[in-house]
Amino acid sequence: VQLVESGGGSVQAGGSLTLSCAASGYTFSKLCMGWFRQAPGQSREGVAYIRDYGSTGYADSVKGRFTISKDNAKDTLLLQMASLKPEDTAMYYCAAVSGYCNLNSAFYNAWGQGTQVTVSS
Repeated sequence: VQLVESGGGSVQAGGSLTLSCAASGYTFSKLCMGWFRQAPGQSREGVAYIRDYGSTGYADSVKGRFTISKDNAKDTLLLQMASLKPEDTAMYYCAAVSGYCNLNSAFYNAWGQGTQVTVSS
C-alpha cells in the first residue's frame, strides 16, 4: 500500500484544516486506517482510526474536534480538524493495514511521509 498525505499548513488557533491521504496498491475499502502525529521531541501519537466496516476511534485529546472518514469512491482517507489548538502542532501521518487496527501504531504496516500542521496562538 502506498500512502500520500496532503492538506497540512499553518492556521491560527480555533481554525480548521482537512488532511487527505490518497491510497493505492490495495483494495481501499478493506483497509483499516489511522492518523498519527508526532511533535518535535515527542513520540508518535495515535489520533484517530477507522476500520474497514466504518467503526471509528479517537484519542481523548481530539475527541469532539476531529473527524476521520474514508471516501471509498476516491480511495482517500480524510481527517477534518476543527477548533485547532497550538498543541495540535505536529507532523501528521496516515497509516494502513489490511486487518485490525486501533490507536496503537504497531498494528500498521504502511505509512505515508507526513504533512505538517502548525497552529499558532
